[in-house]
Parts: sequence; C-alpha cells; structure tokens
Amino acid sequence: MSTEHHWITTPVTAGLLRGALDVEHTERGVLPHRLPAWARAQSTDPQLAMAESQPSGVRLVFRTRATAVELDTLPTKRAYVGAPPRPDGVYDLIVDGRPAGQASVPGGNTLTVDMAAGTAEIQPGPPGTLRFTGLPEHDKDVEIWLPHNETTEVLALRTNAPVEPARDPGRRVWLHHGSSISHGSDAAGPTTTWPALAAGLGGVELINLGLAGSALLDPFTARTLRDTPADLISVKIGINLVNADLMRLRAFGPAVHGFLDTLREGHPTVPLLVVSPILCPIHEDTPGPAFPDFSAISEGRLRFGAMGDPAERASGKLTLRVIREELARIVSRRSADDPSLHYLDGRELYGEADYAELPLPDELHPDAATHRRMGERFAARAFTADGPFADDGS
Repeated sequence: MSTEHHWITTPVTAGLLRGALDVEHTERGVLPHRLPAWARAQSTDPQLAMAESQPSGVRLVFRTRATAVELDTLPTKRAYVGAPPRPDGVYDLIVDGRPAGQASVPGGNTLTVDMAAGTAEIQPGPPGTLRFTGLPEHDKDVEIWLPHNETTEVLALRTNAPVEPARDPGRRVWLHHGSSISHGSDAAGPTTTWPALAAGLGGVELINLGLAGSALLDPFTARTLRDTPADLISVKIGINLVNADLMRLRAFGPAVHGFLDTLREGHPTVPLLVVSPILCPIHEDTPGPAFPDFSAISEGRLRFGAMGDPAERASGKLTLRVIREELARIVSRRSADDPSLHYLDGRELYGEADYAELPLPDELHPDAATHRRMGERFAARAFTADGPFADDGS
C-alpha cells in the first residue's frame, strides 16, 4: 500500500453498494450477489452460481473529498483449457456522473474450465489492490463499477478523506433480466454493457439481472423480480432456452405466462417490456443445443454452432423465430388487459444489417461495438417520449 496518503478505512456495507440484491459476509469481506440467498438455494447449477456472483451492474457509490481511493478485492477469474489467458476484469471509475478512470486487479482465484470435459476446478490466489489517484479536491459522488465478468469479493475501502453515503439521485429504478448478452458478454467494461449504456442515456438507476446462460424462465428468478422494488422492468427472453434446448413450445407459452403472472403479483402496473432475442443466425431456424467449436481455441477464437435439425420445429423444438412469434402473440393477448405491458422485437436492437456490419465474433455474443449500438437503440426505443419507459414526471 502507498504511504503518501493518510488513509481512512471505511467498512463496505450494503449501504455503499448499488445493483446487488444480497451481500454475503465472508471471512475477509463482502461478496455481492445478484440473486438472494433463498433463490440461490433452489438451484445447484454451477453456471448460474458463477453468473449471479459476477457483479454486472454492481457498483460502490459514496460521497467524499478524497483525492485517492484504494479498494482491496479478491477476484475469481476464469481460464479455459487450451485457450490463451483472458484479460483481467475492468473496474470503471465514475466521478460526478462522468468517466474518470479504469483499472484492473491482478491476482485472485482462478476457475479453470474444461469445456470439452464439462469440468471446472478452482485454484486459490491472493487478493489485489485497485488504486485511483488524482481525483478532484472537492465533495463529489464517486462510483466504482465492479467487473461485470469476475466474481469479486470486496475486502477493504481506503480513502484519504472521510466517506459518506451518496445522496439519493431520485432517478427511476430500471430492473432488467436477460442472458449473457444482458450480463455483458464481450463488452469493454462494466459501464459499457448495453444495459448500463442504456441506463445512462435514459437517466435511470440500473439493477441488472442479466445472468449468463441462465435466462431460463426459472420461477425463483421471477419471484426475485417480483420482490425487487422497481419503477421499470424489462425481461429479455429466448436465446438461452434455445441454446440449452431446455423446453418445447408446449411448455414455453405457459412458462412465459407464469413468469409474467409472478412479476405482476409484485408490480401490477409498472411498465413491463418483453424483449425477444436479437438476431443470431445459427439459431434463427435451427434448434439447439448450441455446441462450442474448439478448432481454433488455441488461437483465442471460439465459435458456436447449433446441433439441432430445422425439421425438429415440427415436433415443438424452439428456434429464435418461433420464440419471437410466440412472445409477440402472448404480449398482444395480455396487453388487452394490461396496458403497461409492451413488446420489443430484439432485431430492432441488432438485426440482419447489423450482423453484416458487426458480425457476432463467436456466432453467439455481441462485441463491444455492438453493445454500444444496442444500448443506444434500446434507449431510443424505450426511454424517449413515445417509448414504454417514457418519464411522465410523476
């Protein structure tokens, strides 16, 4: 630790964290979660456990005159057998609403995943320290956005001036649920995932329940959304159901109705936007499951394909085109009695022309430039005066 400052250590509590739905107290610090403990107890899926503990949209927020900030964390990083090392996760610093720096924390635990064998092994490692210096010498709101793709245990917060809770910004709260694309996939950093970008453009507070590989219409996720206070809600449904080959059309429709029914138990009149999948050519007309192509993984390239047969749609297998048609039908039917329910075709965020210009690098996940485009388009469609999330000033 640097000795050029007189450091003040402030306990990291739930009051300093935004975007987390639960805070687990560990032996050394706190671990933010995006699903509550009771929901986590209802699933033994390691993919979900990893996804919900990766703090997409979670940030420390406080007010201070400090010109220097240090944060000790214990990250858990992923490595894939046969692939080059992944870059360290990115922390974004925001000061009074403006980007002010980026940094990473070295070290940490390593979760080594063998995708071919379907196994994962964790290797413990040391914590590290994040440092930001040269901050302006006046009272200011400071946000440190945690990496969207690294499980992050927060151990200590140090500053060279006292810290107090940030003022309530008075913004509407937007609660969003979706897949790895909403989680952040290959975004450049935690403030440039498409939901974070859209939230900034829309002037709202984001709670991001984008759960990589885990947007599967789970009842515990619906109950979590139901029980989380929010002014605006969106649910992006489809891609994980296809690439996991989880259910057939007969189950899909009632599952969507049940998911929306549960949401409406807690939020009967909140604007609710159902978003269908963005364009993904491998699954537009071909069912899942998806499979990883390892032929170029040693070069750092992984591609996905679809194992299903288009003819299987006749037996009820799901494709993205089938899901869009069914979601549009369900929302049209329900909106007759629920005027606050809306539908957005995901291809308005990323469609055929976009794929020609900005193809999906692995045929499944958008890159950083596409996240930016999707965030801007979502804001233009949802938060403007004629959009479903328009601010009526009430």
